[in-house]
Formats: sequence, C-alpha cells, structure tokens
Amino acid sequence: MSAEASPSGVVLSVCLRCRDGREDEHADQRGGARFARALAAAIAEQGGDLPAFVARGVRCMSQCKRACTVSLTAPGAFTWLFGDLDPEAHADDVLALVRIYAQSPDGFMARADRPPPMRAGVLGRLPPIGSVHEIIEPLIPPTDENTP
Repeated sequence: MSAEASPSGVVLSVCLRCRDGREDEHADQRGGARFARALAAAIAEQGGDLPAFVARGVRCMSQCKRACTVSLTAPGAFTWLFGDLDPEAHADDVLALVRIYAQSPDGFMARADRPPPMRAGVLGRLPPIGSVHEIIEPLIPPTDENTP
C-alpha cells in the first residue's frame, strides 16, 4: 500500500538497520529488524482498532547513536522522528502514537499527550511547509520572493 492509498496519508517508517546492542542475544538480528517485526505483529493484532496508515521499513534512517528509530509523517502535517526505542517493549507505544498523530489536524502532538517513550526520545519535529503553527516564528518578513 502506498502513502496515497492511505486515506489519512499517515506513514510510519521504522529503521531496519538500527543496532540496539543486543544482537548477540538475537542471533545477530539487528534491533531495527526485530522492531519492525514487533510492529508488524502488533499491527496485525490490533488491526481494525488502528486508523488508516502505511507502515514501511527503511534500510537506514541515519540515527545510529539513538537507535531504534521511527518516524511519522503525513501531507501538510508535522513530521516526527523518535529514537531510543526498545524493540521488545515499545511497539504498542508506537501504535498509540499513530492513533494520536492521525487524530491531529496538523500532526502536532504535545509532549504530555505522547506515550512516555516518545516524550524523551524526540529526535526531530519538523513543521510542514506553509504552517502557521504557534511554535513557528518568521526570521525575516515574508515577501513574494521568499514565501513558498
């Protein structure tokens, strides 16, 4: 299913190559790959209780020092990047986050509304182009030449 096939356009990405330091305990299977499998199992289990979204694996999300990593994005919404997740413990927290994100009109999620692992593990929160959210302040006055 493509992002366009999801009515909400919400896309959950999980890094497949993240190392969590427990590969020796898991026959050299990387934490990211184990996390992806845990998420797929949780999605299958929760099925109809989840909003429409696309889940995909990404071969590397370049956050090696903060593994395991996931992101959420949607057209016209904030993009979020989270790390320091545990493949054995946080799949349900990620799906709870998907529910919150899908219900937010602009993808903004207050810290207190996010599951605990996603409060401290934020690696990035990127506003959509053209957003007038209260956390955004122009650095220079907008003109026809510098306005998207």
